[in-house]
Amino acid sequence: MWMQVAGWAKCRFYCSGTQLLKGTPVLKSYHSDATGASTIRIGDQLNLTSRLVSPGPTTRGVLMIDPDTGKLIITTGETTLVNISDNQSTPGSNVTATLEDTGMKLGSDLRTGRIWNLTSWLSDDIADLGAFTLSWEPTDEASQSFMIRRRGQPYWTSGNLNNQTFPNIFMLNSPWSEYLYNLSYVYNNEERYFSFHGINGVQPMWILTPRGEFLDGESHFYLTPGDFCYGYETRTGCLAGPPLPQCRSDKDKFSLLNGDHAPGTVDISDAANASLSFSDCMMRCWNDCSCLAFITYENGTNCVTWTGPKSAKFIINPQGVAVSKYVMVSPDPSKDITHIWAPIVAGVFLLSFCLGLLWYLNKRNIRLKEERRQRKDDEYFLGLMASDSFNNASNLENSGRKVSDVMVFSYTSIVASTNDFASENKLGEGGFGPVYKGRLSDGRDIAIKRLSRASGQGLVEFKNELILIAKLQHTNLVRVLGCCIHGEEKMLVYEYMANKSLDFFLFDETRKALLDWPKRWNIIEGIAQGLLYLHKYSRMRVIHRDLKASNVLLDENMNPKISDFGMARIFKQNETQAMTNRVVGTYGYMSPEYAMEGTFSVKSDVFSFGVLTLEIVSGRRNTSFSYLDKTVNLIGYAWELWLQGDALELEDPTLADTHVIHQLLRTIHVALLCVQENALDRPVMSDVISMLNNDTMLLPVPKQPAFFFGRSASKSTSTERKLEDNSVNNMTITVMEAR
Repeated sequence: MWMQVAGWAKCRFYCSGTQLLKGTPVLKSYHSDATGASTIRIGDQLNLTSRLVSPGPTTRGVLMIDPDTGKLIITTGETTLVNISDNQSTPGSNVTATLEDTGMKLGSDLRTGRIWNLTSWLSDDIADLGAFTLSWEPTDEASQSFMIRRRGQPYWTSGNLNNQTFPNIFMLNSPWSEYLYNLSYVYNNEERYFSFHGINGVQPMWILTPRGEFLDGESHFYLTPGDFCYGYETRTGCLAGPPLPQCRSDKDKFSLLNGDHAPGTVDISDAANASLSFSDCMMRCWNDCSCLAFITYENGTNCVTWTGPKSAKFIINPQGVAVSKYVMVSPDPSKDITHIWAPIVAGVFLLSFCLGLLWYLNKRNIRLKEERRQRKDDEYFLGLMASDSFNNASNLENSGRKVSDVMVFSYTSIVASTNDFASENKLGEGGFGPVYKGRLSDGRDIAIKRLSRASGQGLVEFKNELILIAKLQHTNLVRVLGCCIHGEEKMLVYEYMANKSLDFFLFDETRKALLDWPKRWNIIEGIAQGLLYLHKYSRMRVIHRDLKASNVLLDENMNPKISDFGMARIFKQNETQAMTNRVVGTYGYMSPEYAMEGTFSVKSDVFSFGVLTLEIVSGRRNTSFSYLDKTVNLIGYAWELWLQGDALELEDPTLADTHVIHQLLRTIHVALLCVQENALDRPVMSDVISMLNNDTMLLPVPKQPAFFFGRSASKSTSTERKLEDNSVNNMTITVMEAR
């Protein structure tokens, strides 16, 4: 993503991680109409977390247009880190900066006369305008090429574009460039420009350095020759300049050497001119017949030159403790240092070749590894879609990004939406793993449930919830938007619920006051409607098996949505109950026939609904409830109050006068019918809804519920039980394991 402004842009940003690269070349652009672009105006601030390429700590700052100067800057506190734009608009004018995802664009707009160029910095450390500019200069549709100019004079050319290649850009002509770049260009009566973007996960960045080198910023491999263009040669794109000075030959070159000249030479410092760059110093020395060597100050500006007779010898310091400088090297055999030139060139070439080979092999391995991982993920999803419970779902689309109604999110997009799973975005943690809040690029808020490796739940629950939710659509069921599988990472992506879960309010002494009786009644009825849909009206009959307060989420209007279908089971239309040797759920909410015998049906969810309803009415948890020096669950307490005719004492004191007495009593009555010990005595959810809403309907007298005395507080956690013997005629040995 590039920052394009009305002026000079000197920074490039990545969407993932938001890394600011210092030393990146400038991009002159006025383009501001790309779809999806984000515009910054005077007074706006864009928060950044950036790391300068030069050593330094991570800095948090803001990107803004300075209202006093009209410049685009990055600041932290009272300090300006980077002047991105030298825009000279007067304060108060309509200045905007646009953040786009269109990539790099070089060329011109014939309608407005605007030109997009890439310009170097003055030095690696100073972000002023440098000596070199890169431009796209087509003369006709068949003759389109890059041109590097130095101080406005032609310096280097790429040669005309031909079949996606340039004669003088080695990297784009190499056999592996097809795995890096996708090139495109436009030539018409309105615009003439060149652009590129990376492929196969590569994020290339082209850099024009203060020395006129044109390179790929990711790999640091040169797109142009990594040597000076002296103005006399036409090799590899270098362009001929003015005639050579009399004292120079077409064999003379500068070489970086460590040592000193023999006595008689003089060093001259031009400390007063900080606008001189490295290339300015080089050209000064090249055109001065008395100049023997040059360097710049540590910041890359100002010139220090050594002058003297051409016969002055240069003595190399073997220990390398002298000042390194760029020394004029002549092929004259009488010079003492010419014998080192050939080995230096050979060594640099060999090193470049080896590094290039290693780079290519590394990129190739990364690409192949990514392809294998993608194939593995695709096979996994194909397996999901081929399962018995999902047998009429479509297979992966050609893009591999959508399965039936479930979106497959990339790991990169999930990391970006959560700011790399930042702690401040963590919403909570359950048996499945931590849950994070995220924000997609289109502005939608989402909740990401991340499977913990230490979780007792695993792939079975992950697959179960994924394929179930794709089939279920109801206003009182939470909606799963999709999932993400990346290596060992497995995540589910949900719609975001602004008010978290029911237990967040219900069991907190302060927040429960926000739940008056009308809100609690609406929550009870919404949960009942959601269960009725699961049991009767969905495309498959579903038993949730883990209904509890923490699995009921609340939207911004406090409307309930049932969530967490990892434990759910699908029934065939003619099935009424089933048995399992793997009892899962949460202690206190499980029906007795399920907890003790492994038998479950729609009546198992009805029992859980009854327990949850009593909790909503009382504002107390079912487990670990003390009464008259006895440890008894909430069901037992409610039953005793009912028998005594004191059912209203069950009411949460925070409800105050918001309740309707006959509605509250009827709700408690229905809840006790739902928790009766014998499953056959419990109503189905359609009857439950009728009982709650029809005041004229006569209700049966509830029978004794299934409740237990003497359970310790330590048992109020989620449990998983394995039944060694499923026969109801023999004694069953039950092993308790933490879920």
